[in-house]
Amino acid sequence: MVLVQTRFYGEPPTMKRDVYRALLIVALAICGGVLTYVPRLHAADEWRAKPKPNASDRFFGRGEIPELRIEISEAELQKLRQDYRKYVKAKLTENDKEIYPDIGIKLKGAAGSFRGVDDRPALTINVDKFAAKDAPQKSFHGVDKFHLNNSVQDGTYLNELVCSEIFRAAGIPAARVTHARVWLNNRDLGLYVLKEGFDAPFLKRHFVNPKGNFYDGGFCQDIETKLEKDSGDGPDDHSDLMALVQALRTPKPEDRWPLISQRLNVDQFLTFFALEVMTCHWDGYCRNRNNYRVYFDPVSRQAYFFPHGMDQMFGDTNASLQERGGAMVPQTVLQNPDWYTAYRYRQRELQPFFEPDRTHRIVNEAEYRLRPVLMKIHPDRAREISDRAREMRDRLTARWTSIRDQIRSEPLPLQFNAQGEAIITDWIEKVESGNPKLARQATPGQPDLLTIEAVANQNCVASWRASILLPPGKYKLQVRAKGINIQPTESGSGKGAGIRISGGQRSNQLSGTVDWTILEHPIDIDSLRKVDVVAELRATQGTVQFQADQLKIVRLK
Repeated sequence: MVLVQTRFYGEPPTMKRDVYRALLIVALAICGGVLTYVPRLHAADEWRAKPKPNASDRFFGRGEIPELRIEISEAELQKLRQDYRKYVKAKLTENDKEIYPDIGIKLKGAAGSFRGVDDRPALTINVDKFAAKDAPQKSFHGVDKFHLNNSVQDGTYLNELVCSEIFRAAGIPAARVTHARVWLNNRDLGLYVLKEGFDAPFLKRHFVNPKGNFYDGGFCQDIETKLEKDSGDGPDDHSDLMALVQALRTPKPEDRWPLISQRLNVDQFLTFFALEVMTCHWDGYCRNRNNYRVYFDPVSRQAYFFPHGMDQMFGDTNASLQERGGAMVPQTVLQNPDWYTAYRYRQRELQPFFEPDRTHRIVNEAEYRLRPVLMKIHPDRAREISDRAREMRDRLTARWTSIRDQIRSEPLPLQFNAQGEAIITDWIEKVESGNPKLARQATPGQPDLLTIEAVANQNCVASWRASILLPPGKYKLQVRAKGINIQPTESGSGKGAGIRISGGQRSNQLSGTVDWTILEHPIDIDSLRKVDVVAELRATQGTVQFQADQLKIVRLK
């Protein structure tokens, strides 16, 4: 079986999309494969803007690395020392040519990255913060606000850049990134990561309507706290956040899921969550309730999550893809079996964004741009960036390998149809005793059969097995089976032919000669776990046939 899942990010032309799908179907038909299309949960992207290219696209697209000289008077410096979160006036000069005379500047960072203004601080710059109202509006390459990160927790200076590219390529709004060399009052601070700010131009780039409420996640806070509202024409009472929280806390699942769908763009969140896990963003929202932004779109009236603070990424390259997060949104969303299934498939859809050819190209291009800049500082810095870039490529390769291997080895949740049924596939043979014959008979026009034949006078214990992932719930295992002259033996798990799950006992059985009949076995799962389904024969003689295309799990209401 060939499984193909298609997902389109951004806004591909409808005709091209349909042609592409048609070609996939034709190709698979030629190869004898099966096409399984896994749709997006929300097919329409009414919220997504289609911005025209502007100065910011050219600036970040070329990866320009400007020289930025910041001048702050002693009086304004003293204000900054007293309250580092409050903007003070300063002057910015770019490449000794372009002058921004009345910028606002403040310090940024938290426990790990914060440095005082007399050290090597991380900075936020608002270009027109103190500009006169009647003065022409000025921007920095089409951006009103940007950050200069000191990268004290990322010696490669590349994590923000690489992860921003991955998130945006996957359709998640993320700040664009380049670098800069920075001076503060003639003090050479060296290389910084220059990152686009979450401001009005940012929201206009990504949303049809940028006037919704935009919240800063703050430091290790979940959404039930009164997050700082950065912008928006919506209510100031946090009622949009509280409505989402109430939806997440709704007791009955049948009421909870529709309410969450009204308040949260689940499809966008599943991609956001999957990428945080795949990039090992241990200090992001889903795992640590940190480094995130939330926007409530006035068009869909749903919440959208953005990543932030991506300077400590790919640390544990073997981190599990089964991470369920410590924040309330991922923990609740993954309790929905359909959303959990979609999440696991989403990880597979996102796997190509981590291929080494793709991620290494981002690193190589950045290294090429950074070397001459660092050479001006000191030749050792240029050599160092090459070493750090090599380390980054090694980590990206290791993470890609781990993602690939985990996806290959972990079973997918079953996809249930409208009737609540899921056919089990990917069977393997297991012989515990005797010398039985196991065969899979797939004759055109005939049922697909899993056959076990016991050799006479031998104690046969053999089975067909398949690993599946089941969320909590009540199910029944069901199959059409036929027995031919079965002489059963009995053990702790059952006798003759039958079906069960590994580690359990069964009451269903076939003995002697029995025409096609339906066997059933109850399954009660209290938490998400892997289950091994067993279709077996325990006999000294005889043959059992299980109809593979009728061997299924039925979800009970």
